[in-house]
Amino acid sequence: MEPTAQATSKTPMTDEERQHLAEKLDLELEDFIGGLEKRSYTEGWPEDRWQEEMEKHPFFMSQPPSGDQPLSPLMEGLQQLKYDETENSPEDLANSYKEDGNFNFKIKKYRMAIIAYTEGLRHKCSDDKLNAQLHNNRAAAHFFLKNYRSCANDCKAALRLLPDYPKVRPRLAQCLFHLSQFDECVTLCDQILGEQPDNKEMKALRTKAMTAKKYKERDFRRKERTSHKSMEQERALLQVIADRGVTLDKRGLPNHSSEGRVHLSGVSLVWPVMFLYPEHETTDLIEEFHEDTTYVVVAGRPSFLVLAEGSEAQKRILALNAKITSIMASVSYQIANLLEKMTSNDKDFRFMATNDLMTELQKDSIILDDDSERKVVKMLLRLLEDKNGEVQNLAVKCLGPLVNKVKEYQVEMVVDALCANMVSDKEQLQDISSIGLKTVISELPLASSALAANVCKRIIGRLSSAIEKQEDVSVQLEALDILADLLSRFGNLLVPFHATLLSALLPQLCSPRQAVRKRTIVALSHLSISCNHTLYAKLMDFLLDGLCRDANPSTTRTYIQCIAAICRQAGHRFGEQIERVTPSIAAYSHKEDDELREYCLQAFEAFVQRCPKEMTLHIGTVTELCLDYLTYDPNYNYDDDEEGEEEGLMETEEEAEDDDNDEYSDDDDMSWKVRRAAARCLEAIIATRHELLAEFYKVVSPALIARFKEREENVKSDIFRAYVALLRQTRPSVGVTLDPDVMDQEEGPSAMLQTQVPAIVRAVHHQMREKSFKTRQDCFLLLKELVVVLPGALSNHIPSLIPGILYSLDDKNSSSNMKIDTLSFMHSLLTSHPAKVFHDHVAVLVPPVIAAVGDPFYKIAAEALLLLQQLVKVIRPLDSPTNFDFTPFTMELYNCTLLRLKAADIDQEVKERAISCMGQIVCNLGDYLQGELPVCLPIFLDRLRNEITRLTTIKALTKVAGSPLRVDMRPLLPEAVPVLGSFLRKNQRSLKLSALTLLDTLVRNYSSALDADLLVKVVAELTPLVSEADLHIAQLTLTLLTSVSELHPSALVFTSDTLLQQVVLLALSPLLQGAALVAMLEFFQSLVQAGLSGLGYRDLLTMLVAQAEPGLHKQAFYSLAKCVAALTVTRRHEAPAVAEQFLANVQRPQNDAQHVFALLVIGEMGRHMDLGGVAGLKEVILSSFSSPSEEVKSAASYTLGSVAVGNLAQYVPFVLQEIEHQPRRQYLLLHSLKDIISWQSSTSGGVQALQPFVPAIWHQLFRHCECQEEGTRNVVAECLGKLTLMDPAALLPRLQESLVSPSHLVRTTVVTAVKFTVSDQPQAIDPLLRQSIGQFLNALQDPDLNVRRAALVAFNSAAHNKPSLVRDLLDSILPQLYSETKVKEDLIREVEMGPFKHTIDDGLDIRKAAFECMYTLLDSCLDRLDIFEFLNHVEGGLKDHYDIKMLTYLMVGRLAALCPTAVLQRLERLVEPLRNTCTTKVKANSVKQEYEKQDELKRSAIRAIHALAAIPDADKNPHLNEFMSQIKATTDLHKMFESVQRDSSSAVQDYSIMDLS
Repeated sequence: MEPTAQATSKTPMTDEERQHLAEKLDLELEDFIGGLEKRSYTEGWPEDRWQEEMEKHPFFMSQPPSGDQPLSPLMEGLQQLKYDETENSPEDLANSYKEDGNFNFKIKKYRMAIIAYTEGLRHKCSDDKLNAQLHNNRAAAHFFLKNYRSCANDCKAALRLLPDYPKVRPRLAQCLFHLSQFDECVTLCDQILGEQPDNKEMKALRTKAMTAKKYKERDFRRKERTSHKSMEQERALLQVIADRGVTLDKRGLPNHSSEGRVHLSGVSLVWPVMFLYPEHETTDLIEEFHEDTTYVVVAGRPSFLVLAEGSEAQKRILALNAKITSIMASVSYQIANLLEKMTSNDKDFRFMATNDLMTELQKDSIILDDDSERKVVKMLLRLLEDKNGEVQNLAVKCLGPLVNKVKEYQVEMVVDALCANMVSDKEQLQDISSIGLKTVISELPLASSALAANVCKRIIGRLSSAIEKQEDVSVQLEALDILADLLSRFGNLLVPFHATLLSALLPQLCSPRQAVRKRTIVALSHLSISCNHTLYAKLMDFLLDGLCRDANPSTTRTYIQCIAAICRQAGHRFGEQIERVTPSIAAYSHKEDDELREYCLQAFEAFVQRCPKEMTLHIGTVTELCLDYLTYDPNYNYDDDEEGEEEGLMETEEEAEDDDNDEYSDDDDMSWKVRRAAARCLEAIIATRHELLAEFYKVVSPALIARFKEREENVKSDIFRAYVALLRQTRPSVGVTLDPDVMDQEEGPSAMLQTQVPAIVRAVHHQMREKSFKTRQDCFLLLKELVVVLPGALSNHIPSLIPGILYSLDDKNSSSNMKIDTLSFMHSLLTSHPAKVFHDHVAVLVPPVIAAVGDPFYKIAAEALLLLQQLVKVIRPLDSPTNFDFTPFTMELYNCTLLRLKAADIDQEVKERAISCMGQIVCNLGDYLQGELPVCLPIFLDRLRNEITRLTTIKALTKVAGSPLRVDMRPLLPEAVPVLGSFLRKNQRSLKLSALTLLDTLVRNYSSALDADLLVKVVAELTPLVSEADLHIAQLTLTLLTSVSELHPSALVFTSDTLLQQVVLLALSPLLQGAALVAMLEFFQSLVQAGLSGLGYRDLLTMLVAQAEPGLHKQAFYSLAKCVAALTVTRRHEAPAVAEQFLANVQRPQNDAQHVFALLVIGEMGRHMDLGGVAGLKEVILSSFSSPSEEVKSAASYTLGSVAVGNLAQYVPFVLQEIEHQPRRQYLLLHSLKDIISWQSSTSGGVQALQPFVPAIWHQLFRHCECQEEGTRNVVAECLGKLTLMDPAALLPRLQESLVSPSHLVRTTVVTAVKFTVSDQPQAIDPLLRQSIGQFLNALQDPDLNVRRAALVAFNSAAHNKPSLVRDLLDSILPQLYSETKVKEDLIREVEMGPFKHTIDDGLDIRKAAFECMYTLLDSCLDRLDIFEFLNHVEGGLKDHYDIKMLTYLMVGRLAALCPTAVLQRLERLVEPLRNTCTTKVKANSVKQEYEKQDELKRSAIRAIHALAAIPDADKNPHLNEFMSQIKATTDLHKMFESVQRDSSSAVQDYSIMDLS
C-alpha cells in the first residue's frame, strides 16, 4: 500500500529559519566549550615550529643530519637499536651490517661496503652461513676494487665455512688468475667444470689461464737467461778486481745502476771515487774515475785524499760509497718520485703513490734525510685535505709509521697542523685530523718520554679548550676521545696538566648530550690512574657530593657510571672509597628507575671484581640485592609458561610459527637490563668469593636454577654463565675433598651440588627445546661443566636429556656451531658416565651421530668421529661384561667410518679422527667384522706409510693389537713390521715411542705370525735407542728386546754384540734408575733363560763384573750390582758359590771400587734369597764398617740391611744388638735398619714378617731420639714414621705421648717422624692422623726453634700430600705460620772470624720453611686463604734473604695466575722490591759467585714481572708501566725479559704439542 501524499509531505524551512537555527547552535557550542576546564595542550608540536620538529623526526626528515648537528633522541634511539652491541645479538648486528654493505655495494661505494661487511664479521656471530655471506660479499667488493688477494682470502674463508657455496668458486678462480696463480686457477676451473660441464665462463677462464701460464714460463726462462748472463759478467768483473789485488768485503759489489758503480772499460776498471773535504764538511763524487788516472796531493794543503789502488782507504771509501749510495740516494730518489706522483691530478695516482709511501715508511731499514723528512711531512699534511676520501685515509695511516722515522720537531709540526685542522670549519677535515691525532698518539714510542712529553704539551691546551667550549659538539667529542687516549698511554707525563684537565672534565658530566657524558667518563677513569692523591680525592668528593645532592636522574646515573668506570680502571686506589660509596649506591638501587638500577648493579660488579677485600662486609647485601633483581620482571607472568611446559617436550613447526605471532613484546620494558646486570654481578661475586662456595649452593644456586626460565635470551645467557662460574669454582674444591674420610665431605659444595642436580636437569630440560641456538648452546656448556665437576652426576637423568640432544642434532633445528657443541657435550657425557646408562638409548643416538660423521663441514665430521669412537666403547666395553646386544649397530658404525677412512681429499683433522675411530671399532667389534678386515687393514697400511697420518695410525693399530678379541692382523704384519722398524730411525720422539709400543704389543700377541727374519731388521734398529739420552725410549726398547728374547731369541743372534755393548754402556750411566732399570733387569733375566750361545749366565756375569772399575759413578755400581743379582736369581743353585766369590773380594779387595761393588752385589742377592748359609757373612760385612772410605761404609750399611731382608729372624736381632753395643757405628747401623723397615713396609707380606720385631725396634729407636747428631735423629725419625705406618693404632698414640717430653731433641724427632707418616696415597693411618694432626702441629708454639721448624716441615708435607688433614686447622695454624715469616732481631748474631765479623741469622732456616709452606698452600688450600693477608707476608719476603726472595718471586708468579684481581690491587707494593732487585749492582770487588747469585735473582725477578704484566689490566698501572719502560731501556734487563718471554711461549707451545695419548 503506498503512503499518501499528505503523510509524507514536509514543510520546507525558509532561509530566515535556517539562519536562526545555525546561530542558536553556535551559541550552544560556545557555551559548552566555555564551560570546559582550561588546560594548555603541551603534547603536540608548536604551531610556529611544526615543520622544524617534523624535520627532526627520523621518519619525516628530508636529509640526514650533518655532523655538527645534535641528533634527536629518536634518531639516537634508532641508531642504538640497530648498532648497539648491548641491544642486539651478534647475529642481528651482522645482518644489519650486511644490509648496509649491500646498499653501498649497489650504489658502487665498494670501500664503504667493505667496511660494513668487516664490521659484521667483527662481531663473530655463530651462524656460519651468515659469516660465509659476509665473506662472499666482501670478496665481491674487493674484486671490483681489484684487490684480488683480499678477494681470494675472503673467498677461501667463505668456502671454509660453507664448502658448497655456489657463487664463491668462480670468483676465486678469477682472483687466482689475476694473481698469476695459474696452476691453482686451472685446478679450480676443472673442479667447477666437473660439476658444470657447460659453464662457458669457466672454460674461457681456463683457456686464458693456460695461455698466461705459458707466457709466464717463457718470461721466466728469459729472465733466467738474462740473470745468468749478468752473473757471468759479474764474475768476470770480480776476477779482474781480484787480479788487481783488491779485496772486497762480504757484501761484494753494490747492487745499483752502472752509473756510480765499478765497471770495465775495455780492459781497464772504472771506479766511483768520493773526495772528502774536512774543513768544509763536504764531499765530491766522481762516478767514473779511470784506474789509470792519478792525483797528487798539494803540499801543505791536503784538500782531498789520495786513493792508492787496493789501499785500505780506498776499500773503506768504496764501502762507504756503496752504503750511502744504496740507502740515502736510493731512498731520496724513490721518495721524490712518490712525492711527485702525489701531486698528480689523477686520484688513482695519488692513491697508489701514498700507498707506496706507507709501505716504504713501514720498513725498518728506511733512513730519511732532512730534506726528505720535510717534504714528506708537508705532502702528507696537504693530502689530509685531498678531495678524495681514500687518499685522505691513506695519508692518515702514513702518519703512524712516520712518527718513528722523522725528527722530533717534524712530529711537533704534524701535531700542530692536526690540532689546527681539528677546529676547522670543514667537517671532513675535522674528522680526518682527529683520526690523525689518534694515530700519532698511538704510535708515539713509550720509551721516548721526551718526545711524548713535548707532543702532549702541544696538544693538551687545545684539547682542554675544545672540551670546555660547547659550541661545536663534534669537536668536543673528538677532543674527549683524544684526551682519553693520551691519558691512557701517557698519563704520567701529563701530571702538570691534571688539575686543568679535571676542571675541564667535571662540568661535562652534566652535559645534556649523552655521548659527551660517556666520553667524559672514559677520560676521567684514565685520569684517575695517574693523578695524585689530592686530585683523586677531589674527583671522588665531587662524585659523592653529587650523589648526596640527589640531582636529576640523568646526572645521578652519570655519576654512578663514572664511579664504576674509575673502579674498573683504578681498582687499586678505589678500595678506600668503598665504605663511602656503597651505602649511597645501595640506596639508589631501590629507586623506581630501571636504568639507574642497572648502573648501580654494574657499579657493584666493578667493586666486587676490583676491590674484593674491601667489599667483604657488603657481599651479603649485594648478593641479596642481585637475587632480588634477578627475578625483577614486572611486565611478564611466568606462570603461563610453567603450565605450558607440561604440554609436550618438543614444539612442532606449526607451533613455532604460532609462537612468532604471540611472542611477548614491550618496547618500553627495560627491566631485562636490570636482570642482566644482576646476573653479571652475581657471576663476579661467585668468581671472587671461593670461600663462600657452600653458602652460594644454599642460596644462590637455587635462585639461578629457578631463573633458567628467563624469557630474554641475553639475560638467560648471563644467568647460565653465572652458574657455569659457580661450577668452575667448585672444581678445585672437589679435587681436594674427594680424598677418603674428608671431614666436611657430607656438607661440602660437591655434595650440595649433587642434591641440586635433579633441579638443574629439570630446568635445563625445558630450555633444550628452545628455538634459540644461543640458549641451547648455553645449556650444553653448563651440562658439560657439570659432568666435569661431578662425573656420573647425570646417570639417572639420561632419558630427560636425550630428546634435547636429538632436537639439536636435527638439521631443521640446528646450525654448524650448534651441532658441534651438541656433539662435544655428548662426548663429555659418554666419557664421564658408566656405559650401561646409555644402552637403552643407543638405538636413537646412533643415527644422528652417523649422519654427523657424513656431514660435509669438516668440524662437524671431526667432532662426530671423536664421539663415535667413544660410543663404540660404550656399546661394547671390553673392561666389563655386558648383556647389551650391539650387533645391529656394528655394520652401520663401520660403514660410515670406512667412507671417511677411504677419502683422501678430506681435512687433516677428519682424516686422523677417522683413523682413530676405525681403530677403536676394530678393537671393540673386530670379531664381528672378520669379513671386512681385508678391506680395512690395507687402508691402515696405506695410512701408515703416509708421513702425515702415520703417528695416528700407529696408535690406532696399537689399540687393535692390544685388543682382547685377538683380531686377525696377520695379513698386515709382513709389510707393517718393516715400516715400523724404519720409523725407529726418525727424529720424531713421539713416533719412536709409539712405534716401540706397537712393536712390543705385536711381538707379545702375534708371535706365531712373526718370524725371526722379520724381526732381525727391527732389532738392528734398536741398538742406538738404548741410550741415556732418552730413558723413556730406552725403557721401551729394553721391554721390546725382552719380548723378542722370550718369544723369538734367534732374532738377537746377529746383533747381540753391539746391542749388549750399548746395554752395558747404559748400565754405567748415573742417570739409570726407575722403570728403565727394571726393564734392563728383566732383559738380562730373559737373555739367560733364552739359552743363546755366548749369552749364558756365566758369560753375562763375567761381562758385568768386568765393568766395575774405579772411576765409575756411585749409581753405576748400584745398577751393575742389581743386574748381577737379577742374573743370579735365575740360577739360584749357583748363588751360594757366587756369593762366596764376592765375599772373598770383600775380604781382600784390590781397591775401593771392587770392595764397594762386591758388597752391593751381596746385598742385592740377599734381598731376593736367604744368604744365611754363607759362612762369616755378618762378620765380613761388619768389618767393612771400619773402612777409611765413606763409600765402602755406606755400601756396607746398605748390604747389611739388604741381606737382613732375606733372613729377618737371624739379622734383625743382630742389627739391634750392634746398635746397642757399637755407638761409633750407630749412624750406619740405623741406616741398615731403615733399609729393612722401608723394604718390608712396601708389601703386606713384608709388614707381617716384620711385625714380631716391631716392639724391640721401637724401643731401640726411642733410646736414640736424644742423640746430639741431627743426621742420626733424622734417620731415627724416618724409622719411627715408617714403623708407625705398619701398626698405626698402637704406635701413633705412643708418638703423641712423647710430644710432652722435657727434651727438645725428643720432641723434634717425634714431630719429624710425623712427616714420614703422611704420603700421597691412602693409608690405614689417615683416619687416626686426621684426629691427632692438630696435636702434633701444636709444636708450632714450642719455645724451641728446631721443634717449630720440624713442625713446619711436617705441616708442609701434610699440605702437599694430604691437604684434607690440615684444611680445617688453617684458621689456627696460619697466624703461627705467618709469625715465623718475620725477621727476628734476637736470632741475629755476629761472629768474629779473625779480623772480620760475620753476621749469622739463626732464624733463616725456619723462615725458609715457613715460606715453603706458604708456597705449598697456594696449590692445595687456596680457597682457605685470605689472599690479602697472604700477600702482606709475601711482600715482606720480597725484601728478605736471597733464598727467601727466590721463593717469594715464585709465589708472585703463581699468585698472578691464581688470584690476578687481588694481586692487581697490590701491584705497586709488589713492583717496588722487584725493581730494587733488578737495579741493584754487585760491589766491584765481589767474587764470581756473588755475580752469579745476583744474575739469578734478577732473572727470577724478571719472571715475576713477566707474570705480573700478563694480568689483565696490569698495563694500566703506571708503576708497572714505568718499570717495564725501564727494563726495555736497559740492555741487560731487556735481554733477560725477552729470554723469559721466549721460555714462557716455548713452554706453552711444548705443552700444546705434547703427546698426551
